[in-house]
Amino acid sequence: MQGYVARANIDHYIGLLNGNDLPPHNRDTILKLLIAEEDTLSRDLEHLEFAESRAASGRQRLNHLMRLRSAFAPGTTERAQADRLVVNFEKLQALLDELCHRLRDKVNARGV
Repeated sequence: MQGYVARANIDHYIGLLNGNDLPPHNRDTILKLLIAEEDTLSRDLEHLEFAESRAASGRQRLNHLMRLRSAFAPGTTERAQADRLVVNFEKLQALLDELCHRLRDKVNARGV
């Protein structure tokens, strides 16, 4: 049950972080909650598969956003907003990738 709740919370936090209208202080709080929730996952292969699927989806979203950003002319307000959004997505992606790395290490150390 704890794993289900942790996964549901992670999905919820990622959804919030994917929004572009989140104030910076709320974004920082949600990032801390996301990290704490990720830490509750045990050394289980199922959790690793879950994390890897979220990381893969995140990479796709980031690549899509980067392509969209390139459509805006440099120096415009739209481009500046897109740049900020890309930075936020890159930070989130780094967290997701780090979670996968930590879970992979735990799974490998366990010998599963």
